[in-house]
Amino acid sequence: MKNQLPAVIAGPMIRHVDCHQLTYWFVTSEPFTLEFTLSTAVEAEPLIDLVLTSDHLQQIQIGEHAFINLINIKSEQKLPCGQTLFYNFIFKNEDQRHALTELISNICYQNQALPSFVISTDISSLMHGSCRKPHCESNDGLIQVDRYIDKHLKTPDKRPAMLLLSGDQIYADDVAGPMLVAIHQVVAILGLYDESWQGALANNSQALLQSEYCYYQRDLLLPFEVANKAVYEKFFAASKKPIFTSVNAKNHLVTLAEVFAMYMLVWSPELWTIINLDNQAIAPSHQALYQKEQQQIENFSQGLTPIRRALAHLPVYMIFDDHDVTDDWNLTRGWEEAAYNHPFSKRIIGNALIGYYFCQGWGNAPDNFSHIEKEVAEHFSEQGYQEQDGLINILLEWQQWHYSLATFPKVIVLDTRTRRWRSESRAGKPSGLMDWEALTELQQELIGETNVILVSPAPIYGVKLIEAIQRIFIFLGKPLMVDAENWMAHKGTANVILNIFRHQKTPPNFIILSGDVHYSFVYEITHRFRRSSSKIYQITCSGIKNQFPAKLLIWFERLNRYLYATYSPLNWFTKRRRMKVRVSLPVLENKSETYVSSRSTLFNESGIGLLEISADGGISAQVLTGQGNTVSFRPVKTAP
Repeated sequence: MKNQLPAVIAGPMIRHVDCHQLTYWFVTSEPFTLEFTLSTAVEAEPLIDLVLTSDHLQQIQIGEHAFINLINIKSEQKLPCGQTLFYNFIFKNEDQRHALTELISNICYQNQALPSFVISTDISSLMHGSCRKPHCESNDGLIQVDRYIDKHLKTPDKRPAMLLLSGDQIYADDVAGPMLVAIHQVVAILGLYDESWQGALANNSQALLQSEYCYYQRDLLLPFEVANKAVYEKFFAASKKPIFTSVNAKNHLVTLAEVFAMYMLVWSPELWTIINLDNQAIAPSHQALYQKEQQQIENFSQGLTPIRRALAHLPVYMIFDDHDVTDDWNLTRGWEEAAYNHPFSKRIIGNALIGYYFCQGWGNAPDNFSHIEKEVAEHFSEQGYQEQDGLINILLEWQQWHYSLATFPKVIVLDTRTRRWRSESRAGKPSGLMDWEALTELQQELIGETNVILVSPAPIYGVKLIEAIQRIFIFLGKPLMVDAENWMAHKGTANVILNIFRHQKTPPNFIILSGDVHYSFVYEITHRFRRSSSKIYQITCSGIKNQFPAKLLIWFERLNRYLYATYSPLNWFTKRRRMKVRVSLPVLENKSETYVSSRSTLFNESGIGLLEISADGGISAQVLTGQGNTVSFRPVKTAP
């Protein structure tokens, strides 16, 4: 290799696959010529053997030594489903040729010569989760994906059909000091491009890096004025950070280079081997916090080798939630008016969305982006970003982030962030998670289906008490204080989504997979007052590496149980009064005791969700915890 950098900086990650299409993502330090092979056995005749051309590969230069590779291979021949397929990449430059397994010696499992995956059209099992914050003190649940694949490596029918990540794959708005130091070293090592912007005290990449407020004080640099002063005074007068509302915004990512670097650091171990976290730029007042976070970040980085291997062995699908961009992203119409009318805040949001497009969004459904992918690529060159604000406008206007998979059950993944049902009465009132047009499109897609897996970042059926508390803050005009983002917070959205579930032409069987809330639970929902109705499972698994404050959750659980008991009159004041909910208890596998208490329905520990669907439609919902335990959810009673 021409330089000492690893050839593959991040990845490979398998993204969308079906019987005629394979999609991969990885980042390289050079613009390699790539060859690809696919076979049913290591020594078998290849099903696919080709040199990747522009028909298969987008190679986007994001820095002097950094190239994002978006690979989309289509096969006229139907690829085998339900059996193990082995793949390999060959990386060629001017004078050398290296196989993927040469460049990454630990990309394969023990006694395996090549990485592998399975194309599954009938879903009998999948893994899912959300909310992975690197400096959270909990264990990283993604490591359990690697262990589960290893356990079932030789039984393709037992391998998960996919990994569904339902939001907050990164925390762009909540970054530990050591992570930000690592990000800046990656930016320098790879020569990721600088940029300039307007509307800030530090108005370019270098000025930001040299600012005394660069670490732990970025909230002082973030915009708190807005172009429309009347909107600011009316809706954000009580907040020091009206646009970037996260209480942890002191290290908020700003530049596109920072966003790209973070994606590489949360998914791959390669760059961590050349990073030094001992940093003298941290002010003495922040040194204690920095040292505490450094231990957490070092623990996080040490788990990335098995995680990178897991992501190379099963299809991975994602959707954004707020922290992938910023806390309270598009929460209210007033927030949007403030954020998008300020050039600096618009740039910060736009940079996170560009990072999402390249590192998450495109790989979910490459064909959905065929109309804009060439235009997007034209904004990158050897000289740096070209007309960056124009690219941001393209992605802010894009309305095809949602997608579906032609599997059984059919998988439908919702965009609950960019197609909001905005309040017309008050700019400070929470927007609905999906607008009427988006919900109408959803209903049309559901017609004729018998079984559906619906991925909603936020639970559609959540904890009633917490929703009630959020409604109180909405009434007081303070939705930003409690992240009032639930399906019931907006009357129009709530009525439409509940009517969809009641409609006679929509599927009789729903599984809703959600995250966001930092605790896990399982509800079984049926309709009251109807002889025949759909059966809905709300399965929430959160977080992969995050947890709810333990003592607070215990009190919420108790109050919810007392206030919304089966015959409580409070149930008739909720929008779900025509439905009955059967709750489940989290129980340690092969043991009788439950977590928290004998009646607790909310499980509060990091992990990854495992959903299994039997041939007769029965389901099993589990959490594989970061500590290595298996927790099953067992239905116990009927509740309102």
